[in-house]
Amino acid sequence: MFLYDVPVRCIGPIRTCTLYSCQVVGEKLTRATVAERALQIGDAEGLEAVTIRRLAQELGVTPMALYWHFKNKDELLLGITDHALSDVKATRDPRDPWQRQIRAMVEALVTVMRRHPCLPALLQVVNKEQAANFTRATDDALALLAEAGFGLAEGFWIASYLLHGAIGLAAAAPGCPAGLTGAEAAEWRRQKRLSMERLPSDEFPMLVAYARTLEEEPDIKRYYDLGIDLLVAGVEGAAARR
Repeated sequence: MFLYDVPVRCIGPIRTCTLYSCQVVGEKLTRATVAERALQIGDAEGLEAVTIRRLAQELGVTPMALYWHFKNKDELLLGITDHALSDVKATRDPRDPWQRQIRAMVEALVTVMRRHPCLPALLQVVNKEQAANFTRATDDALALLAEAGFGLAEGFWIASYLLHGAIGLAAAAPGCPAGLTGAEAAEWRRQKRLSMERLPSDEFPMLVAYARTLEEEPDIKRYYDLGIDLLVAGVEGAAARR
C-alpha cells in the first residue's frame, strides 16, 4: 500500500490531493521532481503506468504544467533515464587506477538498477545516446579503457558489455517474485525445490543437489558482489593479455 495514494486535505487553493502532491504544493515543480515521481510509478507498476496524465494527478498539477519539462512520453522516458543515471560516473581522481574507477562505475550502475527495477526496461526502449548522463558515463568509460590500452572501438564494445552485464545481473537476480509475503515466498521456494528434486538424479545429479539450497533465502549481496567481480575481472584479464 502506497501512502501517496491516500486522499488527504490540503490547506490553500487546492482542496484535495495525494500525500505526495501535498509535499510538492508550494514548491517549484522541477524536471528532477517529475522524473523522480515517474521513476517511483514505473518501479511500482511498470512503464506502461507512466503517463503525463497520471503524473499530473500524482503531483497535483495540470498536464500542461508538465509539458514545460517534457513535451511527450518519449521525452519523459528519456528524462527518467537521464535522471536515474546521474550517479554513474568516474571518480576523475588521477590517483585512482582505471581498474578501481571502472569497478566503481559498474557498482554504481548495478546499484541504480537494483533501486529502480524499471531501469533495465527503460534502457531498451529509449535512445540512450540522447541522455546526457548516459553519454557522459560512456565517455568516462572510454577514457578509462584507453588508459588500460584498449582502442576506441574495443573500448566501446567493452562499455556495452559492462552495461548489458549489469542489466543481466539485475534481471537474473535469484529469489522469489517481488510482492510476496514471507509465507508466500517460503512456499514459492519450496515448490521450486520440489520441482528440481523430481528430476532424474542419475541424469542431473548437480541440479538435484542444488535444489536443497533453495530452502533458504539467497544471499543477494554475495550474488551481486560475485557478478561484479566477474564483469570487472573479464576486462582486467583482457587488458593484462595485451
